[in-house]
Amino acid sequence: MDDMNDGEIALRLGLEREWLDTARQVRAGIAAELAATDEIARVNTARVLAALGRAGLGDYHFGGTNGYGYDDTGRERLERAFADIFAVEAALVRIQMVSGTHALAAVVFGVLRPGDLLVSAYGAPYDTMVTMIGRDRKVRGSLADYGVDYLEVAPDESGEPDYEAISRAAEGARMVLIQRSRGYSWRRALSCADIGIISHCVKAANPEAVVFVDNCYGEFTETGEPTRAGADVAAGSLIKNPGGGIAPCGGYVVGRADLVEMAAERLTAPGLGSHAGPTLGFTRLLAQGLFMAPLVTGEAVAGSQFASAFLSSLGFEVSPQPGEGRHDIVLAVRLGSPEAVHAFCRAVQSTSPVDAGVAPVAAPMPGYADEVIMAAGTFVQGASIELSADAPLRPPYDVYLQGGLTRHQVEFAMLRFAQDLQRKLGGRS
Repeated sequence: MDDMNDGEIALRLGLEREWLDTARQVRAGIAAELAATDEIARVNTARVLAALGRAGLGDYHFGGTNGYGYDDTGRERLERAFADIFAVEAALVRIQMVSGTHALAAVVFGVLRPGDLLVSAYGAPYDTMVTMIGRDRKVRGSLADYGVDYLEVAPDESGEPDYEAISRAAEGARMVLIQRSRGYSWRRALSCADIGIISHCVKAANPEAVVFVDNCYGEFTETGEPTRAGADVAAGSLIKNPGGGIAPCGGYVVGRADLVEMAAERLTAPGLGSHAGPTLGFTRLLAQGLFMAPLVTGEAVAGSQFASAFLSSLGFEVSPQPGEGRHDIVLAVRLGSPEAVHAFCRAVQSTSPVDAGVAPVAAPMPGYADEVIMAAGTFVQGASIELSADAPLRPPYDVYLQGGLTRHQVEFAMLRFAQDLQRKLGGRS
């Protein structure tokens, strides 16, 4: 039966049977990793299920509001569930946030004032955050344009957080930013334990400093969240992990009540804050996405674990490496040339359920310093909980693979890339 199924898969996807045999061997070799990922998903499902129950969510909350969105009880129940899951005082969950960067912007612009110091605790943040900060140039409307100072703490010589330097920088800081995921860099993602240590260093040096975590790509990869480890506030996107591949848009902010309300006042207006914001009938999709998020995040992690092991077996350098702990859903792959990056992105695009016949090309993107090539045949535009690949076209030509609603799609994409590479080189890698 397995042989017949593999034969049909090979025929339908245009793959050679030998690659499917290789994939079976890779899966067997990482069975313990996959089992651990499944257990994390099981525990997180229990957390979410309990939180939704305690929030008192009912089907009559799914009707939604329009206009100003005052007194939206469904929105209130959903935000109560988010606050429970993240073990915080308050949550802001809104479809009006267009991206993770928008959610992060609501926090930094809501909290920081001219003359304040923002410290990035672990090197340069993600490209769009660099633009928002105005680190390299005073971009119109950036933090620098508003007179907010910025300081970046580089990793230590081993590539780990430099805790002593973080403590020194925190002494004069109003806010310390911790980016959990790797962004467009080779550094590892931070665990909640790492974030707990950084938070302790910051608070010991300056109890008034706000510890803010960019939680994008990290939600539900562990059985806890950064706000349980000492962060004051965290933010992220609903078209990444916590939307479960179902949320069509939106973002969230969770944390200390005063900080969340400051973010809400930036999102809407001072005096309106979290009281306004129509849900327009999307509450059901956001709640269902949250319910599915632990399982879907587990699928993305499992797909990434397969890709790491498989690509390593082909001789590619990857991060995280096989067997290494997972704290986000991103896998960095060092390909070494723009041609290989294009081939990788074509393989991902061609094994997507949407726009499979589209050929990705590099192009300038708002907020990015280099041309970027993106492969994403997704049901929700830009949803990186769905399988996608991004790469800024700059040496050493790393590509960043993330997402996957099912681990099997990730596997098929990696097999397609290997097969295409084999045919181009004229022999099996």
